Amino acid sequence: MNGKRLFLFFIFLFCVTAFLSAFGRKEKETIPEKIIIQVTGIIRLVGSEPFPELVISSSEGKQWYIASDEADKLRDLQYQTVTAEGEETVMQLTSASGRLTLTRRELRNVKIISAEH
Repeated sequence: MNGKRLFLFFIFLFCVTAFLSAFGRKEKETIPEKIIIQVTGIIRLVGSEPFPELVISSSEGKQWYIASDEADKLRDLQYQTVTAEGEETVMQLTSASGRLTLTRRELRNVKIISAEH
């Protein structure tokens, strides 16, 4: 009987260890950092229906996505060069395998400083 209890104890210990290794660890969540910046670039539409998005594209090749709740006030400025100030949120997007796929920059609380036709 003692051998049977020892065997069950090891089985129990194995199950607890497996459970804790699978569900006990939680990866640290990264909170996007917010910074107030000023950008200059062309406002253009990217994506396709049903989810088009406005971006400001700089001459250096960077893109800032305009937050969806603010896109309406900038939609009339498409294909114009603007200087805007806003709160930048930078997110590192990863694939399912954990590889870094791209960096997404988003602007919120956008104020247009100047617009050129």
